[in-house]
Amino acid sequence: MTLSETENGCPGGEGGESIVQTCVLGGFSESSETRALLSSLLEVHGDIVTTESATQRFLVIMNRYQEQPHLLDPHLEWMLNMILELVRSEKSPPSLVHLAFKFLYIICKVRGYKIFMQLLPHEVADVQPVLDLLSKQDPKDSETWETRYMLLLWLSMTCLIPFDLYRLDGHLESEGGAVREPTMDRILAIAKSYLLVSDSPRDAASVLVSKFMTRPDVKQKCLGEFLDWSLTTISQTNDQSMRDIMVLDGALQSLATLFKHGKRDDVLQYAPAVMQCLEQKRLSESSQSMLRKLVVKLIQRLGLTFLKPRLAAWRYQRGNRSLAANLSASQSMTVSASAPPVVETQDMEEDYDIPEEVETVIEHLLLGLKDKETIVRWSAAKGIGRVTGRLPKELADEVVGSVLDCFSFQETDNAWHGGCLALAELGRRGLLLPSRLTDVVPLIVKSLTYDEKRGACSVGSNVRDAACYVCWSFARAYEPKELEPFVTQIASSLVITAVYDRNVNCRRAASAAFQENVGRQGTFPHGIDILTAADYYAVGNLNNCYLNISVYIASFPEYTKAMIDHLIAMKINHWDGVIRELSTKALHNLTPQAPDYMATTVLPQLLPVAVGVDLHGRHGAILACAEITHALYTLGLQTNRTVVDIISSECVDALKNIHHMLNDRKQYRGFGGELMRPAMCCLIEKLSLSKMPFKNDPVISGWQWLIDDTIKSSVKDANMVTIVSALSALCEEYYQSELGKADSQMQDVLVSQYIEGLKSHQMLTRCGSALALGCLPGFMIHRKLKQILEGLTQLCTVSQKEGTFTESRRDAVRAIAQVVVKVDVCAHGSPDSALCSENVAEVYGALLNRMNDYTTDSRGDVGAWVREAAMTSLMEVTLLVAGSAPEILQPDLVKSMMCCLAQQAAEKIDRYRAHAGNVFLRLLHSTEPAVPHIPQREELLSIFPVETTTNLNWNAPSQAFKYITQLLGLPQYQYHTLLGLTVSVGGITESTVHFSSLSLFDYLRGIQDDSAALTQFGDALLSIFRDNLRNDRVSIPFLKMLNQILANSCFEIFTTQENHPFCLDLLNLCKEFRKAKDISKLRACISVLCGLIQFQGDVRKKVLSQLLMLLCHSFPVIRKTTASQMYEMLLTYDDVIEPEVLDDVMTLLSDTNWESDLSTVRTQRNQLCDWLGVPRPQAITKQSSVQVS
Repeated sequence: MTLSETENGCPGGEGGESIVQTCVLGGFSESSETRALLSSLLEVHGDIVTTESATQRFLVIMNRYQEQPHLLDPHLEWMLNMILELVRSEKSPPSLVHLAFKFLYIICKVRGYKIFMQLLPHEVADVQPVLDLLSKQDPKDSETWETRYMLLLWLSMTCLIPFDLYRLDGHLESEGGAVREPTMDRILAIAKSYLLVSDSPRDAASVLVSKFMTRPDVKQKCLGEFLDWSLTTISQTNDQSMRDIMVLDGALQSLATLFKHGKRDDVLQYAPAVMQCLEQKRLSESSQSMLRKLVVKLIQRLGLTFLKPRLAAWRYQRGNRSLAANLSASQSMTVSASAPPVVETQDMEEDYDIPEEVETVIEHLLLGLKDKETIVRWSAAKGIGRVTGRLPKELADEVVGSVLDCFSFQETDNAWHGGCLALAELGRRGLLLPSRLTDVVPLIVKSLTYDEKRGACSVGSNVRDAACYVCWSFARAYEPKELEPFVTQIASSLVITAVYDRNVNCRRAASAAFQENVGRQGTFPHGIDILTAADYYAVGNLNNCYLNISVYIASFPEYTKAMIDHLIAMKINHWDGVIRELSTKALHNLTPQAPDYMATTVLPQLLPVAVGVDLHGRHGAILACAEITHALYTLGLQTNRTVVDIISSECVDALKNIHHMLNDRKQYRGFGGELMRPAMCCLIEKLSLSKMPFKNDPVISGWQWLIDDTIKSSVKDANMVTIVSALSALCEEYYQSELGKADSQMQDVLVSQYIEGLKSHQMLTRCGSALALGCLPGFMIHRKLKQILEGLTQLCTVSQKEGTFTESRRDAVRAIAQVVVKVDVCAHGSPDSALCSENVAEVYGALLNRMNDYTTDSRGDVGAWVREAAMTSLMEVTLLVAGSAPEILQPDLVKSMMCCLAQQAAEKIDRYRAHAGNVFLRLLHSTEPAVPHIPQREELLSIFPVETTTNLNWNAPSQAFKYITQLLGLPQYQYHTLLGLTVSVGGITESTVHFSSLSLFDYLRGIQDDSAALTQFGDALLSIFRDNLRNDRVSIPFLKMLNQILANSCFEIFTTQENHPFCLDLLNLCKEFRKAKDISKLRACISVLCGLIQFQGDVRKKVLSQLLMLLCHSFPVIRKTTASQMYEMLLTYDDVIEPEVLDDVMTLLSDTNWESDLSTVRTQRNQLCDWLGVPRPQAITKQSSVQVS
């Protein structure tokens, strides 16, 4: 629900203005294009493609104005005239007429039929043509329903002519011997027939009925008969079949519009009969929500018919409705009294009897408020407002009391929602007197926080949204003095909803309602300041609401305690874990606003909940205790007070005993344990950081047991950070015998325990143990570094067969860097206590090895997690060593690292390419400290100037590859860069393949005439091919890349030399794939062999020999692919074979069915061998699943 206008909804500043410009239109800017489109209808109507194109363009133009349709008003007339000119022309074919009406419907849909139909011509001369055109339509034609819809609306307007319709029937006696039907009967028949159809013209037919049946001449003759027909139709159908549902829909719509537009004196006599029919049919219990809505709509119209049209004299009337006047009045602290509220007593009202049927009407409407569908409840709420406005004061008050009964906790959320909508309608109409506000406001405050749990989620967001609407309507309905006693309640509740509601729509609705109250009431404390911080856009981000906006608002004392109390009462036990965690962080941030209240009231209130029965409450309360205690400790540092000086000794004992109580009740087990363990670890961390006086207390061993047991129990990856943070804080605070020295007993126990955990058969236990070692403080690692590094290195080098332990390798790589960063770096230090010349190669070796982890499983390239961790760890370790002891950083280590990073920066996955590129630039441009021994540093700096660290988007292939391919010109980086490019150029992602190949060919064009550079590039290619022959991850993309290189004639200077070594080596390597079983590899190999045909000398015969052997491959698809590729090859390189046999060879390749049996195919292949002068291959007799003849 968006209550504020767009102009007021955007935040201030330049950003806000740009948003306004993009979402608010100033006028109908497509006028000339629309005129051209409408003029082109005459030409385009005959062609389906052009017709659809014109229609879609017109739809796009019109849909822009869905939210501001009034901008079309100055242009509607000329658009309508242009279209109607086509409709009225006798030369227009039916297809053009239908297209014109389709365009008319699009305009009508955007502007709304009530406004648009008023522009339709409605003179006497229009009646017969419209009627005749409508009679010619086929109601069953689904393609032309827009024509029928618009014609029915047009006919509705022609019914407004002020002449009796019988005057149009003057010459009907006979025409060709047949008697024509009177106009009145024709219109009635059309209306009835279209009320029974199943498409949109049914809605237009109900509009026609409301205009036609209320004519003075028609209602005398046809009204009773039509109502009889409608009631008969309703009584003879049921809501079980789709056809009957459509019929009921049409009949109910027509009756609702008729009782809306008809005069009370004309329809009053029929109202009881209609009411009785509805009662008997029990349609209010139908399973169809649309039928129930129409019944509610019709019943409220019947209620208004039973009651005399009168304005209740007792209603509350707000005197000053001007927003500007309200603001000026609030500034001057005087309330304008220019128009005091008019309140008349019941004695002054005209006495009259209320019909009995009204009670039935109100009963139905009250039931409608509790319907399960929103559209029914909304219609019922409007009905309550309309009917109550015609009742005497006492009866109206009874209705209000009945509405208030909806706000019972025995009622469903539907009843609460309906009740809120009804209260808003009553308030808006002045029917909710100020005397009732004492009953109403507490209910609205409850509705603003209504949240009922249902299974794994909750219901109530619609109730909270509607409650915001009530507050919005009250702001407009009442004088400030009437709402003044309730300002604190309403303001606090709206602020709480605006920042703490889980649903973004409710937060925005509350913000809009608060804004309306600030503007119209002017009594909300600090209203403008709060609105500036919590506007429509600011409250869109949940984290921002909880952690920033709420802190600002809580700085105003009127709201502080209410916000804290709401979090404690409603949010820390919320069903959504995200909300619970955000609430506890919010309490941490709010603690400085009310430290005494937190320490003396909130914390004692939370502690019993922390060991209570409710799981969610327990989880939230433990986290809240942790956050509040730590916040109080932080505040105490400013005044030199410890946390035990701030909170009571009872609270300290209770915090200490939480673990003991949970453990005794076995609440660490099962599903609840998944929540309790991380929550307790958070509590352990915060209490340790708060320096609680628990050293040597038995509770410490209990906490350590919990952390160790949680690590062993395969806790989820997301919770591991919390657990290792708790361990780190616990060690830091309680395991130092003296400053900077570890308790040797605990050190031995923990280190040996976690190293043993690295060998576990449970993957998550390995992960936890690795991260635990990584989080240990420096004093715990002292004299244990060698042992720890050996264990982590061994975990890193687990064989690739154990691919399921990918996450443990990732965490081990992270842990190596975390451990190394915490110890001293000294060239001549002890390898058991510092990173020194003796163990630096070991550390780098472990990390560099993991840069080649390409493990894959069902999740994809999971090895990328390890590579990413290795890149980060290498950067951290390198910067540490370069700053402390650069002399131990050997040149070969730096070279290997930079080459591996260059390879990763050229690969295909955007995220990891970006990470590698950023690490590469970080190391290259680092000055404090500068990384020594980077190969070809000057050339790298010219390729990657310092501005690329901020301007270069490595995630975008269009930017990254044009930089990275320049490394191919640097001999030190060429091999690794080309290896990375191989999987990008030969990959399957279109954008990556396109930009990487584009950059590669740009580089190759630059060295086209440089024989030495091209030879060096060719040698690198061959080295990569040779090293990865059995590695499908590289070999298949390599063949695809090689095919593109050969197809682009990148080795043209090699083709001029006979039997160039590059071609011979490449051919020998390709032969290795001839017996492969992978179809994609064989296809790529065939393409490369066809590309090699461009080289001169004996190599051609060898290439042809390989291709001819593949023509008799055991896989039919390979034989067919080979023939097809050879055909294309011979078309491209026409100098390969003698011209006299070229036509025969081409014919044989194209006409032979290469997928037939091998014996047939072999004969054709041998014929090709003879024509091409290539020896016939001999059959292989040895057993093989894939044989090449």
